[in-house]
Amino acid sequence: MRKVADCREYPSETKCTLALAGEPEEVVRATTELAARMHGHADGLELREQIGSGLQDEPTELA
Repeated sequence: MRKVADCREYPSETKCTLALAGEPEEVVRATTELAARMHGHADGLELREQIGSGLQDEPTELA
């Protein structure tokens, strides 16, 4: 199942509205890069674990 990380779910000085979706490893990698480059967080194991634990299932559309 695809996972989602949505910046709107977290307080941010930049008021970031990005949401990233994909396989869990992809989302953790991309979200960590975003957090480091745009939000000033230090890239490391702790940040990656926090991001990974906060991933949500991607909503599915009902047809």
